[in-house]
Amino acid sequence: MWQRIQTLYIILSTILSVVMLCSDLAVLYGPDGEIAGDFTYAGHLPLLILLIVILLLNLLTLFTYKQLIFQMRTAGLSALITLGLQIWVASMYFTAEESGWVFRLPAVFPAICIILDILAARAIMGDVMIIESASSLRKSRRERRGK
Repeated sequence: MWQRIQTLYIILSTILSVVMLCSDLAVLYGPDGEIAGDFTYAGHLPLLILLIVILLLNLLTLFTYKQLIFQMRTAGLSALITLGLQIWVASMYFTAEESGWVFRLPAVFPAICIILDILAARAIMGDVMIIESASSLRKSRRERRGK
């Protein structure tokens, strides 16, 4: 399990999800340059729920390494939900320009998580293809021996 590249992708995506839970999405600076307010992922309930679902899907993907098709589908579902989160954050970014909110680096972490989840799903699909080709080779070898 740990020697596969998709495990690294999923672990990195999970770590970024945890970092998003603990970090500020945007801050509001006052007239004197001090931080007047902050907006966190965990402080907004719908974003918190989405992040928890994404985190649970990543953990489920990480620990179902023996069920490759299920693992590939959960990685894809995690990427789709993360895409929804990124679209939501992007819409908040484009509507918050007038109010003075300054978005921080964790605003692009969902995009990185999407890329990592898609790479993991592709690597899992490659493993499935290898297993299927090896299975068909064994099957054809058995058929030739039977003749």
